[in-house]
Amino acid sequence: MTIAEVPYSPAEVKGGYTDRILRVDLADNSIQIEALPEDFKEKWIGGRGYALKLIWDGTDEKTRYDSPENILVLAGGPLGAEPLFPGTGKFIVGTISPLTGTFIDSNAGGHFAPLFKLAGFDAMAIRGIAPQDVCLFIDGDGGVIKLMRAPEGEGSISYAEQVIKYFCPGKKREHIAAVAAGIGGKNSLFGIINSIFFDTKRSRLRAKQAGRGGTGTVMRLKGLKAIVVTSSLSRGKANHPANPDMVREAGRKLKHIIKIQDPHGIRLREWGTTGLVDHMDKFDILPIHNFQTGTHEESHRIYGGVFKDEYFSAGYPDGCYYGCNLACAKGVEGITLQSGPHKGREVSVDGPEYETAAIGPVTGVFDPRFILEYNWYCDEYGLDTISAGVTTAFLMECFQHGFLQADDIGYSLRWGERETALRLIHEIAAGKGFGRIAGKGIRFLKGWIAENYGRNNHGDRAVVLSELEKFGMECKGLEFSLYITKESLAQQGGYGFALKGAQHDEAWMIFMDQVNNELPNFELKAKALKWFPLFRTWFNATGLCKLPWIDIRHPEAASTPEPAKNLPSAQYFVEHYNGTVGTNKNLDDLLRDSERLYTLQKLINLKHGVGTREHDQIPLRAMSPVYLEEYRSRQERYDSQLAEIVGGEDRLPADLQQRLDLLIGIRQRHYQELCDAVYEEKGYDRNGVPTQETLAAFGLLDAETQALIERYGAKN
Repeated sequence: MTIAEVPYSPAEVKGGYTDRILRVDLADNSIQIEALPEDFKEKWIGGRGYALKLIWDGTDEKTRYDSPENILVLAGGPLGAEPLFPGTGKFIVGTISPLTGTFIDSNAGGHFAPLFKLAGFDAMAIRGIAPQDVCLFIDGDGGVIKLMRAPEGEGSISYAEQVIKYFCPGKKREHIAAVAAGIGGKNSLFGIINSIFFDTKRSRLRAKQAGRGGTGTVMRLKGLKAIVVTSSLSRGKANHPANPDMVREAGRKLKHIIKIQDPHGIRLREWGTTGLVDHMDKFDILPIHNFQTGTHEESHRIYGGVFKDEYFSAGYPDGCYYGCNLACAKGVEGITLQSGPHKGREVSVDGPEYETAAIGPVTGVFDPRFILEYNWYCDEYGLDTISAGVTTAFLMECFQHGFLQADDIGYSLRWGERETALRLIHEIAAGKGFGRIAGKGIRFLKGWIAENYGRNNHGDRAVVLSELEKFGMECKGLEFSLYITKESLAQQGGYGFALKGAQHDEAWMIFMDQVNNELPNFELKAKALKWFPLFRTWFNATGLCKLPWIDIRHPEAASTPEPAKNLPSAQYFVEHYNGTVGTNKNLDDLLRDSERLYTLQKLINLKHGVGTREHDQIPLRAMSPVYLEEYRSRQERYDSQLAEIVGGEDRLPADLQQRLDLLIGIRQRHYQELCDAVYEEKGYDRNGVPTQETLAAFGLLDAETQALIERYGAKN
């Protein structure tokens, strides 16, 4: 049944843009097409920038994730949809997060953004809450947009397949893409949005995820189950770049670097991102048992080579969009599920990515089959594997220390228990049993456990909460992505200063700091904590994947003044931008454009009360061992570090607990010193608030922003 229908003529793409936004209000079933002024793209770029600006203008400090006025933004970028350049299928989903209470954006690959652009739009802004479940159909070929009553059904990916058949009978499947949320978004705070497209090589639908911060929760709360877009226009010249030869040459150079360098690095084309498991384990940064330690004797069972040799389908160079020779989006066929409502069913799995593979060690289950089943169910339910897995690990440690009992959960939850880890994910998706509590995430769980433990054991709630905060791995309400940060001050800051919470896409500094040792001193760490998020913000604004920049090191990078910036490759991205849009900017210009977006995101955080120094603090375990067993596991290392600081081993305390306390104090002091240094680099005051000068430099100082920073003590 059609609820609303609007005919339209798709805008032509010129220089990477259509200069059109689609606005949908689910409360009154209105569909509007808005033309953007010329300076909008110049100031806000696309992707994350468009999401930030639309949400800054359209919400206020009272807007919550479940407010009707909350906006769900899907936005590609000017460089997306370009087969001549690697990694151009990306888009951003932005909204006010149910986990953090402020702006969240999550990027996804696939074909949705390129087809949406060909259908005539740079972005989509959805507000309101539908009185009944609906789907949105954007037919770029037929020139019509329809809001329709949603067909019955659940299961994010299987539901998308159902609605694609319903809306697009007879249409070539490679001309169709969709986004969909699942029942996990309905029953938890960390629902995801799947970006779904047809893989002609595998002859099936594939999915990539906008996985962090509860974007799928917002989508389902609005009553929107799926969006389908179609266009049969040619992908070959989708962007109509200003200088096609410049774009082609930039793409040729980057593809060449990928071809010659990837086989000698992480081997993403062979192993996907699961190859990172090997590196993380080797360098003692693989999160074992809720980030307690960084390596394990069983880790080899889930190395990238195991997935490549035993599970990944041979002969499939899996890119998530045309033209990417990095091709790291792996898939597995013929896995028989061993639990849950689909037990016994044979399924295909998209992935796993490293972050999902690492759910094994963080919960103590070193079993590839467990990881693949966890991966499939989270995708089908529409759940974030990171938040779900790290929440499970936190609960396992609570069980280990006696803060939770089997009676509280309904069953035991111990390290390495495959069956109960899967049982919990089924309960979270269904909103039943202990899953109703666990699906709210770690920040909520800390308070809930402290309250219940104190009541049942006559303990002091504040004391229990203080203990849980030591190992509850979240920052700003977002669960940590899966890297041990104890020995990397730069990565500690990366997670703490990340505006969305502890997510690696804004802050993946672990390799350059701990593995490659490219930030050997405090000054370089502080500087990198300014420039690195600006690179990542720019990628998320333009519609690009960051892996060809950060993971494929140019052979000439080592001889540059700042090897970590991978400047020879970074220049190819500058050329791609200039060739597409028709500008003549240099890298500093682009990073300055990015800093405007980053500063606006900081202002949104301040608007929602989470933008100051107190909210940049991280759990103790992120910077130091917490308990004696953690210290003992690396005692030689920690003793050596302390001896160097205090002036010799003979000056160390004899008592091991005193040594641990000494180490904790030193690590905490170093982190506060880092806060001071990074705030200064970014043009903030000591409380983490941008100064008037910083806001003015990016054209962001007006009466509203002046009043906002004055609320936090800024001076005229």
